[in-house]
Amino acid sequence: MSGLDAPRITAELERLGCALGPITVAPSTASTNDDARALARAGSPHGAIVLADTQTAGRGRGAHRWFSPPGDGIYLSIVWRPTLEPSRLALLALAVGVGVARAVDALLLEPRARLKWPNDVYVDDRKLAGILVEAQLNSRSATAILGVGVNVNTRQFPDELATSATSLALSGAAELERARVAARLIAALDVACRGVEGPDAARVLEDLAARDWLLGRSVGVGELVGTASGIDADGRLLLRDEDGALHRLVAGEVSLRVGAR
Repeated sequence: MSGLDAPRITAELERLGCALGPITVAPSTASTNDDARALARAGSPHGAIVLADTQTAGRGRGAHRWFSPPGDGIYLSIVWRPTLEPSRLALLALAVGVGVARAVDALLLEPRARLKWPNDVYVDDRKLAGILVEAQLNSRSATAILGVGVNVNTRQFPDELATSATSLALSGAAELERARVAARLIAALDVACRGVEGPDAARVLEDLAARDWLLGRSVGVGELVGTASGIDADGRLLLRDEDGALHRLVAGEVSLRVGAR
């Protein structure tokens, strides 16, 4: 499993001062998000982590599938019991993106990770990591499953991804050993997610704004077209349409308009 095992990751997390866990690593699973959700329903604690060497039905937002070849990437999900108000849970997904971007930058010789609202991490205008946060709410509490997929050692992608995806290996990362990369990701996610729930929320939002890959680009979101104009304090995408009206979007599939930069 190329060193992707629970003891090695746990030891690295301890070295980094991160107390999340316990960690479960599967050789193969349909979806780590589904596995983490099952653990949460069974009463697993905040911070329980599921990783897999490969996924057979890994997914992103909507109907998108996540390319999950064995031995190449990191596919992980964390049980997170947030303290945020339900109306602000969108910030948690964005904090996950900030955490992933910070971890990626720490691995690159030239830090340059950017965030495409709401759930993608880009390097050199290509997607390196995807995020899927799924929240379960009831009258007493909330549970979120923080799902992350990162291309680590992948050097060749399927034809449909060849011009739009990249990996840590292709981006010149100094570290490609997956146990260490996974630990750094988990530790960075912990810091960012705790930050957005506490006194460091402003810092997380500032980091998000500094990494905003969409800012100033001509985009379409559903029937709306206009210019991406930032992200507000509640994690909503600001889009100024062609008539000058400003829209605040909670969710949506964002596409660049043809020829836009």
